[in-house]
Amino acid sequence: MRMASEPTAIEFTIRGEYITLGQLLKAADIVGSGGEVKDFLLESGTTVNGETEERRGKKLRPGDVVVFPGNRTITIR
Repeated sequence: MRMASEPTAIEFTIRGEYITLGQLLKAADIVGSGGEVKDFLLESGTTVNGETEERRGKKLRPGDVVVFPGNRTITIR
């Protein structure tokens, strides 16, 4: 029997021109607070458009693809 699991790919719609990676991590409930963002990025191997990213201020724009541990993927819209 297959158990229901959290989706591994989601789309995240932004309102403005961009959202920072740190803001995305908080908005998507991947980290609990802004203070956790830096450590998470240093330890997780998160990628943006296929390249490892450790800057919480990285600007994400529509079309960008962010991949977190466990192949959880967020596409910016």
